[in-house]
Amino acid sequence: MALRERLAGLNPARIVTLSGAQRPAIVVLENEIPTPAELLTECYYIEWGPMRVAEAASAQRPLCAMDCTISYCSRGTVASGVDRGRILGELDRELFMICQPTVTGKYDFSQAPNANLGSGVFWTLPAVDATKTTFKRSDHDPAVVEHQAKVTVFFFPEVETI
Repeated sequence: MALRERLAGLNPARIVTLSGAQRPAIVVLENEIPTPAELLTECYYIEWGPMRVAEAASAQRPLCAMDCTISYCSRGTVASGVDRGRILGELDRELFMICQPTVTGKYDFSQAPNANLGSGVFWTLPAVDATKTTFKRSDHDPAVVEHQAKVTVFFFPEVETI
């Protein structure tokens, strides 16, 4: 949610329409209704890896980590697709900007209004892997070029009270 808010402030035009609602172009697929629709271009897709203990600071509240993959792609804005690299460069720049500062407060979004949990979440800067390229084999659709960035997110788990 913090990245969505930051993207909306940085580039209000970078939006997508999902399930009839417009919002900043950051999508966590596991939180969306499954659909066979093709993934959108110029949109950040977040996928979470499993949680692990990064450091056992204390028995009650170890520092935990989750790896996060952020994927995004472009077909370009012209029929030939020759501007795909420029657009991906802009998406790279935006990603680095919205990931800074590398900390935000932790909130419980499962309730309304959202509850501030009184702790924070922090992460590494994105490490972009620009080697993944996907080509669509069609005369009418230029190749889709994709970048993936890896981020590690750190947090302390909530302590359950009995």
